[in-house]
Amino acid sequence: MSSYETPALTAKPLVSGLVIGESPRWHEERLWFANWGTEEIVAVDLEGNAEVVGKGPPGLGWSIDWLPDGRLLVTGQGLMRSEPDGSMVSHTDLSGLGVNDFNEIVVDGRGNIYVNGGADFEPGEGNAPGIIALVTPDGSVRRVADGIAFPNGMVVTPDNSTVIIAESFARRLTAFDIADDGGLSNRRVWADGVGPDGICMDAEGAIWTGVGEFGDNLVGRVREGGEVLERVQLDMPCFACMLGGDDGKKLFMLVADWRMSESPVDNIARLTEGPRTGGVLTAAAPAPGAGWP
Repeated sequence: MSSYETPALTAKPLVSGLVIGESPRWHEERLWFANWGTEEIVAVDLEGNAEVVGKGPPGLGWSIDWLPDGRLLVTGQGLMRSEPDGSMVSHTDLSGLGVNDFNEIVVDGRGNIYVNGGADFEPGEGNAPGIIALVTPDGSVRRVADGIAFPNGMVVTPDNSTVIIAESFARRLTAFDIADDGGLSNRRVWADGVGPDGICMDAEGAIWTGVGEFGDNLVGRVREGGEVLERVQLDMPCFACMLGGDDGKKLFMLVADWRMSESPVDNIARLTEGPRTGGVLTAAAPAPGAGWP
């Protein structure tokens, strides 16, 4: 087990009985998230009152965020958008990007949409297959980064100057500069030796992410360079973190048992069937959330 000479925060339960919660977002005074395995989008208040507020795609690996005008976006086999009447329509065509499934999404302060895909559990030898794509407000689509080792959570800094992505299989957070046209450049390691999945940023520029080795079940507040400033010890893996609450200083952690098999064909069933171990935990954070999402 890993250990850190850093302050330890205490986690408290908020919601239980989920399959796998992912893509948490603080929106309209509630925590919204994808409940994988149920095709549900769920919102929960600070008292733990949960409501199914929308429908997501089947299976795993989809996420949510909002356009500046408040319409909901959902990833999966493409990029869908919820209309005011509740219908789901295609937001734009991603078929030319060279990957079939899209995982995480973040909409920055200028309305640019970043989606990633190519999260392959068995990528084989050679270059990592993950990509980041940009969808601009006028609907144009282009690939802006590739060679991402299992792309996962992304954050954009409050000044819209930097996007940071979790490369789960490389165990690192990777940063890119954002150009005026939304393109990405100056790829660099932001923090190495972490265990990132879904991530969030606070107002002091630190990122909440998984840390330690697989099985340590640790969430840490990490500054650029990799120093762990605070940590939370959990009983099972954390799939994603988000800051929110009345003052922005409540840390939400979406946890679930990780029941994987040796055969990827069986993994969806193993993860989504059986006991519903998923839940949302909270802890008091030292700084409020910042940036996007």
